[in-house]
Amino acid sequence: MTLTSPGPTLGVVGGGQLGRMLAEAAAPLGVEVVVSDPTPDAPAAPVARDQVVGDFDDPEAVRELAERADFLTFEIELADPDLLERVAEETDTPVHPDPETLRIIEDKLVQKRRLAEAGVPVPEFREVNSADELREALDDLGYPAMLKARKGGYDGRGNVPVESPDEVESAFAEIVDAAQGGSPEDPSGVAMVEEMVDFERELAVMGCLGDGERDTFPVTETIHREEILRETRSPPEADGTVRERAREVALDVLDVMAGRGVYGIELFEASDGEILLNEIAPRPHNSGHWTIEGCHTSQFEQHVRAVTGRPLGDTGRRAPTVSANVLGDVEERQDATLSGEDAVFERSRAHLHWYGKQEVYRLRKMGHLALVGEGGERTDRLLADVRELRDGLTFRE
Repeated sequence: MTLTSPGPTLGVVGGGQLGRMLAEAAAPLGVEVVVSDPTPDAPAAPVARDQVVGDFDDPEAVRELAERADFLTFEIELADPDLLERVAEETDTPVHPDPETLRIIEDKLVQKRRLAEAGVPVPEFREVNSADELREALDDLGYPAMLKARKGGYDGRGNVPVESPDEVESAFAEIVDAAQGGSPEDPSGVAMVEEMVDFERELAVMGCLGDGERDTFPVTETIHREEILRETRSPPEADGTVRERAREVALDVLDVMAGRGVYGIELFEASDGEILLNEIAPRPHNSGHWTIEGCHTSQFEQHVRAVTGRPLGDTGRRAPTVSANVLGDVEERQDATLSGEDAVFERSRAHLHWYGKQEVYRLRKMGHLALVGEGGERTDRLLADVRELRDGLTFRE
């Protein structure tokens, strides 16, 4: 492949915050970005070259996107792998990661089965198609356990903890209601249940597949509340042996994936020191946002490099770095106006990322903060400081 600047056009199915940050990272490389998204003036639109308005599985929108691009990728798992594959063949526009990877990942049960078959360590899990099957599975796995929608869940949506036998009926009804394509009349194929892992901490590794290259970003600790990622810290508190094992598991995961790009790999460090896979995202991921300031190459630049056939960049960490998500703190949907940023701008090495969403509601991801340390500085103080900065931001009038 001969590289030239300005470079190619990258079509991205999805125009949310990930599409926005992909466009920001692509511009310095001479790569122009066009996104498709059902929401007019989506968050990515102001920084991308153009937006095609249409659903993620709209054949006309995806075809138009492919015809205007040299390469296709996606920033959301709601993209249709069959449609992507068909349009890529008809327009001769390569799509990365490979649609087959999306087929594996979009269904959490298929994902777990495929990885378990490949020898990747995963929590014990079962397919469940009724409340009775869930009760039977929990007799084996034990309580508590995590009931999950097989498709469509994110940010805690589609995940329901089951603490006792009394909660089985209501939990299954809730997950069927939340699952895409499910209905109370036909609940089959919508749910799975996993053992509740007794973990020391949650970790994440951003894996990278290029043209004959394979790499990972440094291991990161992720901190969740209400099943939503709140903060990250890199390096994590985990010792060197655990970090190396996490990287090994991430590389094993990459061996199962097909197609170039960045993969968000979420892991558990179990209380016995074992590393278990939680879930995979075939795209840049919230747990890797810290790489924008914290690494020599951000996860977004790396994804653009990979899917357009460029060599991968240096994944090394520049300095200890933490991040904190800025979430909606209002109960009713309203216009998004953030206040309290002065303290962020006054703090040395603090960075605010605004996602450009026009409306805010409770727990909606509206942006994030990153705080970069110095040298061998521990992340404890950084984490306390970034939380204080984040807690000083509000959407309340």
